[in-house]
Amino acid sequence: MIKQALLGEFLYEAESTRKLLKAIPDSALNWKPSEKNWTTGQLASHIAEVYNWYEATFNQDVFDMGTYQYDKGDISKAENIVAKFEENVAKAQKVIENSNEDHYFNEWKMEMGGNPLFPPMPKIQVIRSFLYNHLYHHRGELIVYLRATGNNVPGLYGPTADDQM
Repeated sequence: MIKQALLGEFLYEAESTRKLLKAIPDSALNWKPSEKNWTTGQLASHIAEVYNWYEATFNQDVFDMGTYQYDKGDISKAENIVAKFEENVAKAQKVIENSNEDHYFNEWKMEMGGNPLFPPMPKIQVIRSFLYNHLYHHRGELIVYLRATGNNVPGLYGPTADDQM
């Protein structure tokens, strides 16, 4: 039952993420709001990457960031970021579909070289915060980036000021 709820939200929100990533023009990829921030391309690539974390989160009890490797590919074109998203989201969907609800309350840890980065918590809490809410946070940032660069923003939960009424 929990799996079906997670999968339903995942599919709905993946479509929203897809619309947002497809709205990024190549001309905005190198823009960033300050020296402290990622570029639009880096932020969009990170959003695509979050879907790559599903396997380690659902199927492992320890995620070692010290050994984690990810090939983000060429992020100089928005279509490449969308393609990476599509690859990662397909794998993530399979992970959810094949997950075992009996493991959702196992203790989960994120470490780097054996050192905890966060306190251990139930896997379901990690799924909701580390995977889902974390992604929504970054989508909000990306919306701000699109607005700041004069680009249209697609409606995710209803129409935006860019939509024709």
